[in-house]
Amino acid sequence: MAGYTLINLKELLEQIGEDRTKVILFDFICPQNKDVENFFKSKSIEFSKQGIAMTFLIFASFKKKQVLVGYFTLAAKVITICRTSLSKNLIKKISKFSQYDNNMKRYILSAPLIGQLAKNYKYKCENLITGDELLKFACDKVKAIQGEIGGKVVYLECEDKQNLIQFYESNGFVCFGKRRLDKDELGLMEGEYLVQLLKYLH
Repeated sequence: MAGYTLINLKELLEQIGEDRTKVILFDFICPQNKDVENFFKSKSIEFSKQGIAMTFLIFASFKKKQVLVGYFTLAAKVITICRTSLSKNLIKKISKFSQYDNNMKRYILSAPLIGQLAKNYKYKCENLITGDELLKFACDKVKAIQGEIGGKVVYLECEDKQNLIQFYESNGFVCFGKRRLDKDELGLMEGEYLVQLLKYLH
């Protein structure tokens, strides 16, 4: 999108080194979700180096300099989907990219996970990027990747909060299941599970 610069954290590390990269990362604050702030500052570099999840930084111009306005992460995952959890039309589309397990009675599907997605609230008052724009960046990146390797589905997980679910649904995502929190996730988020949502990318 015009006016923004998107850069892979791994490439940034190669260009300017780890110390200078960490200075940029520590400029990020997200008081609404300490989990995404903690991941960005403490885990994103190591996850990028190991190829576990790739982090993408978004910059915008502010007072004649480029500032970090948000980030998202992508990871390759496998999900299972019950055929009754989605519309028949969507199941028909998804079936082209999945296998049906008769024992589990579920579709098994490889799909990119948008693992983290957050704005930098240091610039909240300036509203340099909206949540809709940030999510579009993530989906567009997935579409670009799938344009090379195939696939049409992206998914994410969020806390069971109505405002979060409504936000993703307004951007074309639909709920398909729930995932219980892992032990290391308990206490970081409210509740005992995350709501899973997916989007079919046209």
